[in-house]
Amino acid sequence: MISVKVTYTVKPEFVAQNKANIKIFLEDFNKLNASDFEYDVFLCQDGITFLHLSSYKNEEIQNQILNVPSFKNFQKERDESGLNNSHTLEMLEHIGSSK
Repeated sequence: MISVKVTYTVKPEFVAQNKANIKIFLEDFNKLNASDFEYDVFLCQDGITFLHLSSYKNEEIQNQILNVPSFKNFQKERDESGLNNSHTLEMLEHIGSSK
């Protein structure tokens, strides 16, 4: 299993658009085989930092998910919004789950 944590901070004026873009790609993700991956997004207490947690059955599934057109559009708009080097990606070791 591949597990990833991504965090980034957007400008306050981009929060609503980022939420809208996230909603679009999550709707597209919901049309895919949910047993192969899990993708969760959170808005942190500061109201401008987003946290994405994702787990994929394997690299093939990860590549499929990350190449969904609405997700690629989300990434493009997010990156162009001006992240000020706040984007971090961390690979996680999955130990267990209550699910």
